[in-house]
Amino acid sequence: MAVAEKQAGQFAYYWQQQGEWVEEPNQRRGGESGVQRLSDGQGHLLYAKRQVGHIYRSLLHPFGRPTVLRELDALHSFEQLGVRVPRIVYAGAERDADHQWRALLVSEALEGFVDLDTWHAEGARDRYPQVVHERMLKDLADNLARMHLGHWQHGCLYGKHVFVKVIGEGEQARVEVALLDLEKCRRRISCQRAAYNDLRQLRRHSSMSDAQWQTLLYFYQMAFGSAVKGLEQ
Repeated sequence: MAVAEKQAGQFAYYWQQQGEWVEEPNQRRGGESGVQRLSDGQGHLLYAKRQVGHIYRSLLHPFGRPTVLRELDALHSFEQLGVRVPRIVYAGAERDADHQWRALLVSEALEGFVDLDTWHAEGARDRYPQVVHERMLKDLADNLARMHLGHWQHGCLYGKHVFVKVIGEGEQARVEVALLDLEKCRRRISCQRAAYNDLRQLRRHSSMSDAQWQTLLYFYQMAFGSAVKGLEQ
């Protein structure tokens, strides 16, 4: 089978799959975009971002390109930088009979992870010892520093897009942090500017306490340095 035929077959297969909407399709960017929860048929959970006519324009793509393809570019770069992100199962785009873009981004669920805001809302502050919280903040800081040193700006760094997983129990527990929703990611000439914008956004849109924020900045400064100047408040 030719490569083009195989890719078209994969796109048709995933496009026909239907599941529960976890993010109802919303209208923007001249089209719509939403996320469904799917099963791969073997008991593994998948998430599929489905888009119709949902595009962005740039100097490289003046006529428009599906935003999931920009997100795919970011995901590949993040993996190379050592930033923890979901594993991609399939990504692709094609034009329909009306020459409108349809696009898909299918990824594995982050099993055992929960978003940072939910983690706090469900009592993490009382459930885990202080050292576990510090490990969470250090892993988050390390992932953010790798991203920013690679000149990437997340662009939508809210607590709901930071996912946490605790492995083990008590003071020996390990913590892993992953980043989601890279649709608005973009490369910046200045890694300091990328850091400044993202960290200010995270400060405004997360459930971290003042003490946690100061601890995060401490670990971030260790990993990066001067990029956090002026963000102490």
